[in-house]
Amino acid sequence: MRAVTDHAASGKPASLKVLVYSDDINTRQQVILALGRRPHPDLPELEYVEVATEPVVIQNMDAGGIALAILDGEAVPAGGMGIAKQLKDEIYQCPPLLVLTGRVQDAWLATWSRADAVVPHPIDPIQLADAVVGLLRSRVPATS
Repeated sequence: MRAVTDHAASGKPASLKVLVYSDDINTRQQVILALGRRPHPDLPELEYVEVATEPVVIQNMDAGGIALAILDGEAVPAGGMGIAKQLKDEIYQCPPLLVLTGRVQDAWLATWSRADAVVPHPIDPIQLADAVVGLLRSRVPATS
């Protein structure tokens, strides 16, 4: 209870919801394991929402409360790049989106999707954490 009060007093959220989309449970687990509960001391704990289908991604994003979405560009039948483009086109003040690409050379294509960050497969935990921390810092009020 005290932690919730401390967060409320500081203006920081108790946790940040991160949506992780992939049709492959192993990819979702790699992302979650790479980031852990708290990828940086300046950030609150992360709460993960695992999603395996495009309709559930759209439903969660429309409902709000998601601080960051990590979308697998290699997912089938709906790839993360196409979903990212749709979210950026349809959601006013869309939360940051990170797309996982099949290879480094696909980063240019992720720019078409308007992704805020791109990380290639295989997932490098340090590269992923750096990208996620960079995107989430803008979502958390600075402490004085």
